[in-house]
Amino acid sequence: MFDLLIKGGTLPDGTRADIGITGDRIAAMGNLPDAAAQTIDATGDLVCPPFVDPHFHMDATLSYGTPRLNASGTLLEGINLWGELRDIASVDEMITRAIEYCDWAVSMGLLAIRSHVDTTPDHLRGVEAMLEVKRRVAPYLDLQLVAFPQDGLYRTKTGRENLIRALDMGVDVVGGIPHFERTMAEGAASVTDLAQIAADRGLMLDLHCDETDDPLSRHVEVLAYEVQRLGLGGRAAGSHLTSMHSMDNYYVSKLLPLIAESGMCAIPNPLINITLQGRHDTFPKRRGLTRVKEMQAHGITVGWGQDCVLDPWYSLGTADMLDVAFMGLHVAQMTSPADMARCFDMVTTQNAGIMNLPDYGLRVGAQASLVVLDAGGPVEALRLRPDRLAVVSKGKLVAERARNDAQLSLPGRPATMNRRHPTGMA
Repeated sequence: MFDLLIKGGTLPDGTRADIGITGDRIAAMGNLPDAAAQTIDATGDLVCPPFVDPHFHMDATLSYGTPRLNASGTLLEGINLWGELRDIASVDEMITRAIEYCDWAVSMGLLAIRSHVDTTPDHLRGVEAMLEVKRRVAPYLDLQLVAFPQDGLYRTKTGRENLIRALDMGVDVVGGIPHFERTMAEGAASVTDLAQIAADRGLMLDLHCDETDDPLSRHVEVLAYEVQRLGLGGRAAGSHLTSMHSMDNYYVSKLLPLIAESGMCAIPNPLINITLQGRHDTFPKRRGLTRVKEMQAHGITVGWGQDCVLDPWYSLGTADMLDVAFMGLHVAQMTSPADMARCFDMVTTQNAGIMNLPDYGLRVGAQASLVVLDAGGPVEALRLRPDRLAVVSKGKLVAERARNDAQLSLPGRPATMNRRHPTGMA
């Protein structure tokens, strides 16, 4: 007798299996008897592990228009805007916005998020707020926090001190922004310093790295060296890496093997990278996305991140990681069936690996978290970004939605219609 039974679903690899859940664990998979306190009929629907976002800014989310709009649409104006907002936003206000966003996330099957939290101001209200959000959502959403000195580790007088304070308060991951330090040399020094802090504390490392159109911004080289030197491996990630889209191809041919050797991961954020980068270009305009397929060809783990929703940097967003993957596959030109399936994997299992999530996935003994989608397979899910018919978190049904087929009134045509199609269900 299971507590919950997901019946007849199609797994991402195309196999069909029932999933029996007891408590917060997957107890059995296969052709299971109909013996459960609650059953969800997923016949013909895609059942996948939950979506994961390894790069977000929850302290700023849902603040769009406060205190004003980003008129230029640039990264730097967004940073300046956030600098105004973080000093007027209260702890309660940030908690309210973040909890509302987490509600959105749960409804979309997004059950694990890594959020950078600004440690620049001495008051650390953002850190206080996000730690409280993490505590509140823990029963149903895994929130991982990064100590992020938005204005630079060395650029502000108390930048390093405040980062250490945030880690001492319980923040999970060491963050940084080397390209925003005053000089390239200070940026490189900050990478060495931050990597050592992560190693000494046994923490993960995730740096905003080379988020610029400048092809000579090459802090990722230092990051790869320090990750290799300290043995951080997959505990480390470089986020954005947009300068790589402008780098000389010969230099990149040296850089990619170094990144692969280090074992570090990469987190591009396609919605934001293509919006904020290339603002100083006329034509041709650079896409602003790092070299995703080239990194994957070297065996580097790459995941898609969302970065922003309705905040000083981005005026859109819905907490849907399929939107992120959909944009990523277009900009990275990952349109073969295998590449599209890989894009789906990037917002599920690859991102879970980047966040080092324990017990993730659809297997016996794993944590019982999953999503039922109105699609036949991963590629169709990317095409449709379909309704999440059911979301299960840690063994509990936390969100559900009725199938929303359109009603047609057309002579000689079916009375109902959805956009699923047998040629696009792989």
